[in-house]
Amino acid sequence: MPAPSTRIATLTDGGDDGWGIFRRARALKAAGHAVLELTIGEHDIGTAPEILDEMHRAAQAGATGYASTQGIGPLRAAVAERLTARHGTPYTPDNILIVPGAQAGLFAAHHAACDEGARALMIDPYYTTYPGTIRAVGARPVAVAARSEDGFQPDLAALAAAAPGARSLLINSPNNPTGAVYSQASLDGIARIAEDHDLWVIADEVYDTQIWAGAHIPFAALPGMAARTLTVGSMSKSHAMTGSRLGWVAGPAEAIGCLASLATHTTYGVPGYIQEAGLFALRQGAAMEAEVAAPFLRRRQMVLDRVAEQNLVRAIPPDGAMYVMLDIRATGLSGDAFAERLLEETGVAVMPGESFGTAAAGHLRVALTLPDAIFDSAVSQLIGFAQRC
Repeated sequence: MPAPSTRIATLTDGGDDGWGIFRRARALKAAGHAVLELTIGEHDIGTAPEILDEMHRAAQAGATGYASTQGIGPLRAAVAERLTARHGTPYTPDNILIVPGAQAGLFAAHHAACDEGARALMIDPYYTTYPGTIRAVGARPVAVAARSEDGFQPDLAALAAAAPGARSLLINSPNNPTGAVYSQASLDGIARIAEDHDLWVIADEVYDTQIWAGAHIPFAALPGMAARTLTVGSMSKSHAMTGSRLGWVAGPAEAIGCLASLATHTTYGVPGYIQEAGLFALRQGAAMEAEVAAPFLRRRQMVLDRVAEQNLVRAIPPDGAMYVMLDIRATGLSGDAFAERLLEETGVAVMPGESFGTAAAGHLRVALTLPDAIFDSAVSQLIGFAQRC
């Protein structure tokens, strides 16, 4: 057969795509082995029945044909209203593109920001898909390391040094995998860098409803930043709608108009019945979002309490998101080696820090995604395994 395109063949730059442990855990489960999965950000609760009822109602009512590729008007208006309230910056439906999940939003946003061969900055540790997403649009990912010892706040000096000639900067706060919520000082520094080097800032804010300490500051809310920011959001984490694939990109109307044209040539929009269910979910307000988030705050504390009982494994207390990063360097094992042996010997699956770049080497990302008693058992097994290493 003809060779696949270079762009597709090199999405992972010849390396692992970071999902090896997750795939191995799923294969073991499929083979009948007992596995406790703390790998991906998949809620242990399903989508709320009332959201599913609305999805069913909308489908039965005929919302199964082609929907507007930019998104149905009422949903774009609801997202615009939500962002206006949270950002303190006025949004209209013309500032919103509805996309099939935040991953599609990141892909679209980088298309808007980057020409072929452009340098696209991101902060390491980063979500596993970031480098491949950037390569998929023909740009070149440039990782700028943050440090565990600094709570994984961005290294502003390193970002400024990497910025000359770059086209975009991808930030993620609250952060996956670290749980860091970027401080006012960090965001102000990023804003100065963006202005000095005329960067697009792509702000992945899918965890903005999961804040455990401090406050989430939307990047587009900073003075002068709305005109150069593409904000990516999603219903996946806030409303436990991961499989529905429903998100948005918000930004300047001109850029969103271009992205609507991209949607016509790629996804052709999101099914109308899913959009109507998302509209219903947004209209339930903050109470539903708080209910979805509550278990993660509770389990966060469970991890911190368990870690406090010993001094080998160190936790980096997360200020947001549905994960805790554990520093296991004192065991002498890499994150990869620890996660592989942990799965093999105990049946507990976690993501090695190396899945998220080099800055998290020697760490583990623990997803807070099992019912409390089972979760507590899995964390106890992890710590017990560390002590036996």
